[in-house]
Amino acid sequence: MRPTPRALLVLAVAVAVACGGGEPTAVGLPTEKPDTVTTPVLPDTAGIGAVVAALTIDPANLPSYAVTLPATYGPAVLAREDRTVGNPITDGGAMLGRVLWFERRLSRNDGLACAGCHQQGLAFGDTARFSAGFAGGFAGAHTMRLANNRFNENGNQFWDRRAPTLEAQVVQPIQNAVEMGFDDAHGGIAAALAKVRAAPYYARLFKLAYGDTAITEDRVRRALAQYVRSMVSVDSRWDRAIAAAPAGVPFGQPLAGLTAEENTGLQLFVLPPPAGGLGCAGCHVPPTFSLAGNSLSNGLDAGETRIFRSPSLKTIGMGTRYMHDGRFATLEEVVEFYDNGVQAGPALDNRLRAGPGGAPRRLNLSASQKAALAAFLRTLADSSLQHAPRFSDPFRR
Repeated sequence: MRPTPRALLVLAVAVAVACGGGEPTAVGLPTEKPDTVTTPVLPDTAGIGAVVAALTIDPANLPSYAVTLPATYGPAVLAREDRTVGNPITDGGAMLGRVLWFERRLSRNDGLACAGCHQQGLAFGDTARFSAGFAGGFAGAHTMRLANNRFNENGNQFWDRRAPTLEAQVVQPIQNAVEMGFDDAHGGIAAALAKVRAAPYYARLFKLAYGDTAITEDRVRRALAQYVRSMVSVDSRWDRAIAAAPAGVPFGQPLAGLTAEENTGLQLFVLPPPAGGLGCAGCHVPPTFSLAGNSLSNGLDAGETRIFRSPSLKTIGMGTRYMHDGRFATLEEVVEFYDNGVQAGPALDNRLRAGPGGAPRRLNLSASQKAALAAFLRTLADSSLQHAPRFSDPFRR
């Protein structure tokens, strides 16, 4: 009997931008070049043995990648999803993405997988300032945490926003000469796909995900994107505290599930300056804590003209470094920077200026206020993603 994967569409989610920003435009997937690879006809039972031999996955009982979103994810949040169309999350697709994520064959020397830099135990980030590539060279930016990537309002990817969609982004590290090694000089994505086709377990996995055994770049992109989009953080201490509060309580109100210090940090973070807060939530928007789509530079360096995006603050403080170049090792350093270290530049966001077009704000926080902010940020840690089997290494190594 042919196993049938469950195809569950996960709810669309996104951030409610407190300070404005228009509706994102739906982005379609890139048109795939015609596939010239002959698609084998796979008997109903063929390939299952290869899957079971190599992987801890049961083809007849796939894990669920559906997510139940809390009540705080209302219509205003759902209206601003990463709207790459044509790639709903299914159990088969996300499962295939998980296998590809941990697949070392996707590096030129079979030594590095996506998971080698984006480590599950580190909130899908890395403790190193710059992660090492397949041959020991170093990446040009710090490895970004991935929780709540699907709430990235504009859909663009990488710190410098150069990829328009997650589907466009996920294969670029494979094709990077330093990271995984399949640049044009070494066969490009076609060479990586040839290695995938040679692995005996993939025909069955692609059939589970897509209904037939064709292994194409487009399908690899879609599966990896589904896996990343399924990394949703809704089980932090803050999530549990807001869920236990009366329905409709404003995000800036103290919560019974947090300490007095954490609630002080919560109010500093969420409330706008006229209400006694710092307005951090104007850019890092609850409940997803993803970056508002209209955010500009945060003034890391004087004269900055580039506009970087940041990951969601959910899972922050779980062992990784901070900023696009990993320059800060602790949350305390991050808070200190925003207190008195923001630099002037043409791309600096007005929310970090003393006035429109003005000098950078100086917050002049007390030591206790800085400690409270860091304490609140740590309530956004979510260990459920660190330990969830559906995101773990599926290989029998």
